Amino acid sequence: MKELLRTTDPTRIAFATALLEAEGITAFQMDVHMSVLEGSIGILPRRLMVRDADHFMATAILKDNGIET
Repeated sequence: MKELLRTTDPTRIAFATALLEAEGITAFQMDVHMSVLEGSIGILPRRLMVRDADHFMATAILKDNGIET
């Protein structure tokens, strides 16, 4: 798996995931439950991961929709 996106903004992760799923690319969110350690203040970024084979296409899809990776 390769990291596609790292952000503290949950709406960016949700939007990116929806775009990728619409194109048939499965994305996996990592570090979602880190809020337990940080106290829910949102300082630790979440990562969006995709398969190595899907990384190039996923990057292009996000850039076409205004999401910088």
